[in-house]
Formats: sequence, structure tokens, C-alpha cells
Amino acid sequence: MSGMAAFPAWSADVLTRTELALDALLPRPTDAGSGALSRLHDAMRYAVLEGGKRVRPLLAHAAGELTGAPPAALERAGCAVELIHAYSLVHDDMPCMDDDVLRRGKPTVHVAYGEALAMLVGDALQALAFRAVAEAGASGV
Repeated sequence: MSGMAAFPAWSADVLTRTELALDALLPRPTDAGSGALSRLHDAMRYAVLEGGKRVRPLLAHAAGELTGAPPAALERAGCAVELIHAYSLVHDDMPCMDDDVLRRGKPTVHVAYGEALAMLVGDALQALAFRAVAEAGASGV
């Protein structure tokens, strides 16, 4: 199969693996019981898992495959760049920045969860991205 003909299957595989890896990496609201931490986890998942083209993980996988990086490292790197992207969108949508009310066809995080929690969501997504890279180690990403 030629490179262009193989792209749809390759990208579908990468996107499926990325979604599964993000789902596993993001904390679940039930992990925290009830209360503020559970709400934070719910909002983090809302910001990341519901929509998006996932172009950045595709680029991470493509670059990594060219250099022979192991698949697990590529999944970790793809998740990290997607989490950084989501964090930047959450913060950019805030009233103090662009004050967007819709993102990916649904209310932005600050509209759905409030400004204070949206700020924490962005911060938590950034920290989770750094953690994902740090846990992979220097040779893992």
C-alpha cells in the first residue's frame, strides 16, 4: 500500500490509541470520591476527551516513527502534547483572555464549570503533561 493510501488506516490507529491512552491517563471523578477534586477530574476529562482532531499526537507519532521511537513512548508524547494543547485552550477561552463561550461545539470549561475551576483545570492538565513526560524518562519520549 502506498504512503498516501496507508494514511487513513495509520491515522485511525494512532487516534484510537491516543484516545485510549488519554482516557487512561486522565483521572476519573470516581477516583476522588465526591466533592471538589471529583469535579476537577470531571472538568479535566470534559476539556480533553470530548472532541478535537488530535493533529498534535499524529505529528508526534509521525516524527517518532521516523526516528524509531518505541510505540509506548510515542503514545506518552502524543498524550503530553495533546494535554498541553488542551490546557492552552482552557486558559485562552477564559474571560480574561478571549472570553470564548463555545469550544468544539460545546460550552467552554469556564462556562460549564466556572472560572476558578477552569483555571485549575488548565493548570492540572499542564502538570499532568509534564508528569507524563517525566515518568517516561529521557529515553521514553
